[in-house]
Amino acid sequence: MAESAAAPAVLRHAEEVMGTVFSFDVRGGEPGAVRAALEEAIASLHRVNEVFSTYREDSQVSRLVRGELTVEECDPDVAEVLELGAEAERVSDGWFSMRYQGRLDPTGIVKGWAAERAARLVAAAGVSGVSVNGGGDVQLLGVPGSERPWRVGVSDPLRPGGLAAVVSAAGADELAVATSGTAERGAHIVDPRTGRSAVTDLVAVTVVAPRLTWADCWATAAFAMGSREALGWLESLPDVEALLITAGDEVRCTGGLARRLG
Repeated sequence: MAESAAAPAVLRHAEEVMGTVFSFDVRGGEPGAVRAALEEAIASLHRVNEVFSTYREDSQVSRLVRGELTVEECDPDVAEVLELGAEAERVSDGWFSMRYQGRLDPTGIVKGWAAERAARLVAAAGVSGVSVNGGGDVQLLGVPGSERPWRVGVSDPLRPGGLAAVVSAAGADELAVATSGTAERGAHIVDPRTGRSAVTDLVAVTVVAPRLTWADCWATAAFAMGSREALGWLESLPDVEALLITAGDEVRCTGGLARRLG
C-alpha cells in the first residue's frame, strides 16, 4: 500500500452482522476497485456468520457440534479457524479456549479473525489505509493520510465516556487493538479451568499487536488469568503490548506500551 502525498479519498461504511456493527474507514484507492473490495469484505462477514454462528441451528458449526458434519465436509474456513484456535490454546496454556460448557464454540476467535480478513480484502484493492472496527476491536492497515497515523481511543471501563489511553499506529504498517472486559457485556468471559465466569481483579485488558486475530485471543486469555499472571505472560509474547486495568483502578502495562501511545 502506497502512501499518498495528498489527502486520500474517504469511504466509510457500517454493517450490522454477527450481533454487532463492523465499521469500515477506507482511504485512497481507485473508487470502483475499492467499492468492489468493500462489497466482497462485507459478504465475507455475512458468510462467516452463516458458517460459524452458534445461535443458528443451520450453521455449519452447529451441525458440526451435533455430529451432522465432519470438519472436512465444512467450509475450508472452519478448519482454518479451528487450527488458529488450537494455536491460541497452546500459546496461552489453555487460558484461551474454544469450548463452552463442554461443546465446541469458536466464538472467541471468529470475530477478530473475520475483521482482520475483511481489512486485508479491502487493502488488497490498493488503498492507502483501512480501519475495520468490529464491535470495538480494530484492525488497522496502512495510513489514513500523508504523515498521519491511525489512532484508536481505548475506553475507560471505570469512567463511562472517558478514555484510558489513545493508541497510535505511527511507524506500523499493520496494528490491531482488542479489549476484553466486563464494562460493555458484563461477566461474559469464561475461565476455561472452571467453566464458569472468570473471577479476577481485572475490569479490562487491551492488547496491541499486528494482527487482530491474535490480539483478540490474547486479551480474552489475559483477562481470565488475572493481572499478576497476565502481565508476565503478555510480556513474553513477541510484538505484543498491553494495558490492564483492575477493579481497584490500578493501571498496569507492558514495558513497551508507552511507544504505542499518543
